[in-house]
Amino acid sequence: MVSISSKELAKKDHYRLLTSIVTPRPIALVTSVSKAGYVNAAPFSYFSVISADPPLVSIAVGRRDGRKKDTAANILETGEFVIHAATKGNVKKMNETSAELAPEESEIDRAGFHPLVSSEVSVPSLKESPVKMECRLEKHLEFEGDDGAVDLLIGRILHYEIEDKLYENGRVDTKKMKPVARLGGREYAELGNIFELPRPGE
Repeated sequence: MVSISSKELAKKDHYRLLTSIVTPRPIALVTSVSKAGYVNAAPFSYFSVISADPPLVSIAVGRRDGRKKDTAANILETGEFVIHAATKGNVKKMNETSAELAPEESEIDRAGFHPLVSSEVSVPSLKESPVKMECRLEKHLEFEGDDGAVDLLIGRILHYEIEDKLYENGRVDTKKMKPVARLGGREYAELGNIFELPRPGE
């Protein structure tokens, strides 16, 4: 066994190790809008469900050189955002939104996404994603490290938009959605072998 003390690792070393251990990670493709009206899109794989009641999700947005990224800054300004499913059909466009652009430049235009009017938030959603969750900021937590910081944003889901062909019996058909997940480095994954296990007592 390799034994590594957390204290021995620099930020980049933690990143490389954690992102290769905690896999596969779902990807939240997030749109947000600044007070000035600039629409931002960016992917985040530090993303998870917190609760079904209330319906809460979280995204963690690392800061760059101590500054909040556009996504975090926008959400804190307006209190709204939309999370989109990253899928095999939109993953290349999604990857384009990870480019470092100025706040007034559009990742949506760069990637070739088409914005749509959302149902309950002022932030546009993306036509190319088959599943969308419109969110209101519920809570913001800040965490400081020795060589960085992160903004943890918890959103309450206000509205779901799901393609008809994916929605069956109150669920999304995962096989039809074809989600992609983030692994370590430049690696992504599609769905592999799917199996079922009954819970004890079922």
